[in-house]
Amino acid sequence: MKRLISSNMACTMKDTFYLSHGSPTLSIDESLPARHFLRSWKDKVFGQTPKSILVISGHWDTTFPAVNIVQRNDTIYDFYGFPDRMYKLKYPAPGAPELALRVKELLMASGFKRVDEDRERGLDHGAWVPLMLMYPEADIPVCQLSVQSKRDGTYHYNLGKALAPLKDEGVLIIGSGATTHNLRALRNLGGAVVPWASEFDSWLKDALLQGRFEDVNHFQEKAPHAKMAHPWPDHFYPLHVAMGAAAENAKAKLIHHSWDLGALSYASYQFTTDS
Repeated sequence: MKRLISSNMACTMKDTFYLSHGSPTLSIDESLPARHFLRSWKDKVFGQTPKSILVISGHWDTTFPAVNIVQRNDTIYDFYGFPDRMYKLKYPAPGAPELALRVKELLMASGFKRVDEDRERGLDHGAWVPLMLMYPEADIPVCQLSVQSKRDGTYHYNLGKALAPLKDEGVLIIGSGATTHNLRALRNLGGAVVPWASEFDSWLKDALLQGRFEDVNHFQEKAPHAKMAHPWPDHFYPLHVAMGAAAENAKAKLIHHSWDLGALSYASYQFTTDS
């Protein structure tokens, strides 16, 4: 298949990112530090303007990898029981059909035998909530790629490795999930953090900053309280994709850290590839 995105017309991206999008209330709650972090994105975190954005969200979980191929992204309200004004928010970013087909091409060339095309799906809140804060103009084309929660971390790391060429084509790769994601454990503890969440979060930070990516791939065996932090791994695997797309010698950096409801970590990471 002919290359669909010309690399000589787009700037190279050295960085990939994993963002913890936490609660859907991130879309409206000014008290959340993570909201202010994301709103400062273009000024303080990442000043480049990507040609397009690929988001791997924990809220799209499929048996096989899937990309959404649409001309204009609908806003999906995949949450329940929140304030009415959240259901009126819109993020009508253009779709990125050429990017979607390029993602499919790269994955299949790397041995992923099946990649599905969804020609109706828009952006779930794991994508549009952070993007609404980062790029409020909604003028950058966005494509989503699903996770496969019945697979493991190494599988998703390899998924990311297959996507690495996109960085040279002006594509910003973002994994969106939650560093800890046990919704049944959330409580208002007045700012305190439960020990198991803190210990898992600290282990992950040390592993990433020390370059122990293989340990992170096998977090379910290596990390303390892994099953408690992620009873279901859908929100953690976007990290593995971002990590894999960065390259084996990439340097990880903690770019934001805050907590909510005692056990929900908003830790977010940047992976920078050496020149």
